Amino acid sequence: MSDVIAADQLRLLIEQIERLEEEKKGIADDIKDVYGEAKSTGFDVKTIRTIVRLRKMEKHHRDEAEAMLEMYKAALGLD
Repeated sequence: MSDVIAADQLRLLIEQIERLEEEKKGIADDIKDVYGEAKSTGFDVKTIRTIVRLRKMEKHHRDEAEAMLEMYKAALGLD
């Protein structure tokens, strides 16, 4: 009996993952459309992606990343 229960539970988990993967694909398509809209409006998509990535970071991690970038730029004479 426990084999049947485990198989049913496994099937339900897999079906749930499949539904979530479909939702994820739909959301990814929506995000792509918004970036396309931004580009067609004249915004630089690469910069927008950078800003989105930075906004996800905590301030101290963002500050560390920016300090590291400045240090590397200075070391390469890009300032």
